[in-house]
Amino acid sequence: MTAPAATRRRAPGPDAPGSDEAGPDEAASGETGALARLHTELADWFAREARDLPWRAEDRTPWGVLVSEVMLQQTPVGRVLPVWREWMERWPSPADLAAEPAGEAVRAWGRLGYPRRALRLHAAAAVIAAEHGGTLPDTEEALRTLPGVGSYTAAAVAAFAFGRRATVVDTNIRRVHARLLGGEALPAPALTAAEQRRAAALLPQDTALSVAWNAAAMELGAVVCTARAPRCPACPVAAACAWRAAGEPPPTYTPRGQAWHGTDRQVRGAVMAVLRAAEHPVHRALFEPPVPGAPPWPSEGGAVTAALGRLHALGSGPDQLARAVAGLLADGLAVEDDGRLRLP
Repeated sequence: MTAPAATRRRAPGPDAPGSDEAGPDEAASGETGALARLHTELADWFAREARDLPWRAEDRTPWGVLVSEVMLQQTPVGRVLPVWREWMERWPSPADLAAEPAGEAVRAWGRLGYPRRALRLHAAAAVIAAEHGGTLPDTEEALRTLPGVGSYTAAAVAAFAFGRRATVVDTNIRRVHARLLGGEALPAPALTAAEQRRAAALLPQDTALSVAWNAAAMELGAVVCTARAPRCPACPVAAACAWRAAGEPPPTYTPRGQAWHGTDRQVRGAVMAVLRAAEHPVHRALFEPPVPGAPPWPSEGGAVTAALGRLHALGSGPDQLARAVAGLLADGLAVEDDGRLRLP
């Protein structure tokens, strides 16, 4: 979701607009005129229309890009923005985060969901501070050695923080590629080797243009070529879209959103909210279903009492509450001392 403005440039190609004849630079790179035009049109659109996001700013740092990429996994930009800003103000460098307990990262994660990402960022910050002199590695291979940094995140940070030529493939890019080149409404439910090969083949040979192409395809999928309501009239490459040319066939499967209400994930999140609100360890018994008619928890602070109230308003049974607590302990998101729970 990140893109350095300084790396955007036009694709090499013949002087005559619309010509299918490959120019010398295209021939050397193996890119056809049609593909070079796609690169150019999408990169130019991104230069004009890209959202103004702080992790795309000229003064962004590689650390800020890494934090944004981890936060943006399965979380919308609107929810990430305020938390990212708070994190960068509090922890502008990996060493700043590494100097604090991991529980502070979890507490500051707020309601972004999937809080194990906070633990992974903290662990990565500790390694960066201890083994890399506080400076992020600048290659995909080195980035993948950091805790919690997989292939996608390593490629995205290499491209968007360091201007490297890397094949970045996220959900939005997969959908753009599926429609634009594959003529399909949606990509396969899970990333396939064929998709990865196609993405690599589509990547411009020019390094700077490759960064812009990755960012532009990602942005197009996020704001125009969306999953449920694509805005084809606003698409800069609609004329070349194989899906439109095929008559916009419907998807071959129905995407299923993740359930939330009543799930273990919802209960885990409510338990985490209690721990984040607490300045002191919380007795484990408070996470069990309250006794009917019993008074609320007068010894706890107001924020903790409110969070406990929201937890038990879910009406979860003892088994589900026990699973939630056990899962948080197993994942390292909570620690138990003498029957009391706290953040790590």
